[in-house]
Amino acid sequence: MKPVAAGLTLAALTLPCAYAAQPTATAATSQAATQTTTEAAAAAPAPTYGAQLEGFDYPHPIQRFKLTSQQQALEMAYMDIAPKGKANGRTAVLLHGKNFCGATWQETIRVLSEQGWRVIAPDQIGFCASSKPKGYQFSFGQLAANTHALLQSLNIKQATVIGHSMGGMLATRFALNHPQAVSQLVMVNPIGLEDWQAAGVPYATIDQLYQGELKTSFEGIKAYQLRFYYNGLWKPEYDRWVHMQAGLYAGPGRESVAWNQAQTSDMVFTQPVVHEFAQLKVPTLLVIGGKDRTAPGAARAPKAIADKLGDYPALGRATAKAIPGAQLVEFPALGHSPQVESPKEFHEALLRGLKG
Repeated sequence: MKPVAAGLTLAALTLPCAYAAQPTATAATSQAATQTTTEAAAAAPAPTYGAQLEGFDYPHPIQRFKLTSQQQALEMAYMDIAPKGKANGRTAVLLHGKNFCGATWQETIRVLSEQGWRVIAPDQIGFCASSKPKGYQFSFGQLAANTHALLQSLNIKQATVIGHSMGGMLATRFALNHPQAVSQLVMVNPIGLEDWQAAGVPYATIDQLYQGELKTSFEGIKAYQLRFYYNGLWKPEYDRWVHMQAGLYAGPGRESVAWNQAQTSDMVFTQPVVHEFAQLKVPTLLVIGGKDRTAPGAARAPKAIADKLGDYPALGRATAKAIPGAQLVEFPALGHSPQVESPKEFHEALLRGLKG
């Protein structure tokens, strides 16, 4: 594996080679916006956070679920938001992506709460405000079991499970392993709609991934998101989420953060869920931003292979056909994070698609 250039987040390693070359206008816009952003960032000190995101302002109070897992005493951070106004008796569980946290669901929490939902937004073990274990066998099955234990501790027997990005893979595994606990599955631009390793993407060791993670920076994260999450159009409110992630890597716990991120990158790459979509037995809503081209590890692949990966319009439609009775909502003009990029459009569609 070639060394990672300084200033690039590991996420940059996931880009399909073909997608690195953008139309001239978009590339120029991205370059100018990134330069402006970099200059602004240099003018103000960037925040740093502790290994469990100490110092970052969550939108709601953090609670901690204490559990013993793999012979370790761990803490799983979560937000538990009561419905505003008349409660509808329903609970939504929001599962974050790999480059996100429970806090990133801030607007979705507000919308659902105002509609009478109770909302649970956990940070998975190894991420954000939760424990960063040194020796831990990360698997989607384990994270699903941890999440199920959290819900049991809150006496929540059944919930609508909404997963974004990596959280979509986790939500799928949760629905497969604990179908009785899921009233509806919602996946928002989930990764894992294809098997990258089976497609020919070379494997990278956790040690190699760790070295890449250590080079993660604010500038690298922002440049990546500008080009591949938001189609070259940046809004000031996106900075909060870049600082959230970059502050973890810049803080005193950077080594443990980078190590867990390397471990979970391996989990994402080696534990596909795509082959099991036909086994899902719960009502499923699939929300796809068509500009997304995320494909973990694709930059390690030969161009002929990388060019075929991350085609979200095609992947979304194929996934909807594979999941019995699935409903597909497409946003052709949006990217990897439609709930952040166009919250009004996204939440109107989400509320329409939630099972009554």
